[in-house]
Amino acid sequence: MDERQTIYLAGGCFWGVEEVFRQIRGVVSTQAGYANGNLHDGVTYKRVCMGDTDFREAVRVEYDPSVVTLEDLLWAYFIIIDPTLHNQQGNDRGSQYQTGIYWEPTCTELGAQIRRITHEIRRRHETQALPFCVEVHELSCFFPAEEYHQQYLVKNPGGYCHVTRSEIGTVLSRLA
Repeated sequence: MDERQTIYLAGGCFWGVEEVFRQIRGVVSTQAGYANGNLHDGVTYKRVCMGDTDFREAVRVEYDPSVVTLEDLLWAYFIIIDPTLHNQQGNDRGSQYQTGIYWEPTCTELGAQIRRITHEIRRRHETQALPFCVEVHELSCFFPAEEYHQQYLVKNPGGYCHVTRSEIGTVLSRLA
């Protein structure tokens, strides 16, 4: 059995991103949180929303690569985001909604795989003269979000999210 891998996905509001990935077979755990900012403590939703911390709303995704591939996870990610938007997804605007794919600094092989896959996706956008605004680099830090943000759309099924039920259905039916 392969060892578990962990990636961090910033896809706008973390509620919908977590909802999609927690349902994918082979994903062992998800956790909403804040990635790559410039604070070392006192990281809260209210503080991040001020827009001056450089944090991204992100989801820590731990998965079993013997069950689901990195390629499939990134395919799912690109279904639910618009990679041409900077600091925005859906109606959510601000630096905390910037998209990004991150990995832990000790996972250099995983980082190389992520770079290879996203490079191919980026080339497709550039040939269509579309910008590619997804950050792709090592994780500098991650702080778990407050408990009420964890599995938010399970607790609040009518909650707003830029990720549509149709997109969630597309991802889950392909990866079933």
